[in-house]
Amino acid sequence: MPKYIQARQILLPAKGGDDNRNLFGIKYSMNCYRGCQHKCIYCDTRSDCYQVRYFDEIEIKNNAIDLLRKELNSKKRKGTVGTGSMNDPYMPIESREKLTRKALKVLYEYRFPVHVMTKSSLVLRDQDILKDLSSVYAAVTFTITTPDDALSRKIEPRAPESSKRFEAMKILASEGILTGVSMMPVLPWITDDWMQVQALVKKAKDCGASYILNAGMGMTLRQGQREYFYNELDKIFPGLQKQYEKNFGNKYYAYINQAEFMYRNFEELCDKLGIAMRIPAFSKTLPEQEILF
Repeated sequence: MPKYIQARQILLPAKGGDDNRNLFGIKYSMNCYRGCQHKCIYCDTRSDCYQVRYFDEIEIKNNAIDLLRKELNSKKRKGTVGTGSMNDPYMPIESREKLTRKALKVLYEYRFPVHVMTKSSLVLRDQDILKDLSSVYAAVTFTITTPDDALSRKIEPRAPESSKRFEAMKILASEGILTGVSMMPVLPWITDDWMQVQALVKKAKDCGASYILNAGMGMTLRQGQREYFYNELDKIFPGLQKQYEKNFGNKYYAYINQAEFMYRNFEELCDKLGIAMRIPAFSKTLPEQEILF
């Protein structure tokens, strides 16, 4: 059962956020929940370094909105607030708690730009406030690792299947909301087929994606995350764990076969289709005291 907790802080500085060098173009990270319900087999947040001991047990930050107001009042410099880095802000419990929606309203009230990262079509519920936020800056990035619904159900068992994410992206894009894809991770021997990658990129383009983010053709394999991932591999893809262990051992990062060649092809395809490989940064002119990033 989910439980309510009192958080100490809601806005955390993003790595590289001061100069907009991080991949997601954010200055602050915000998570209204702890843990996640989507049970994606590869989730990096299970890594020991994040110290989320019981990742499948959801904790609701009951004071998140009050903290957000307090912390926004104290910020001398504005910057894009990202949500979705440690869990999905639109996992099923959000339909009841509505903390993400409440937070977006507060961010609009304070005119802070927002970047939402999600695997859920539930984000459509909030297209009204996202459209309002677009007058400041709002981006919605859908994590999509495969265009194949059957495969997405295996590796992201409690998240809406890929086709529903594409459909949600198309609706938001048609409303003028900046949307794109996070094509991460790319799982060796599972989602690394070029035909899959090509189909994903083309589908993203058709659904209005302005950008596709990819930090590298592979996946992290950190302690804590690795053990969970290997256990799930054994259930879903018998024998594949041994292949991972043989090829990657205890490496921090597992690159797919011919990663550089695949990335070049990916880069060329994005360029051909006119899709950026970096999220468009907030660029609206602000008073000097509100310089972003």
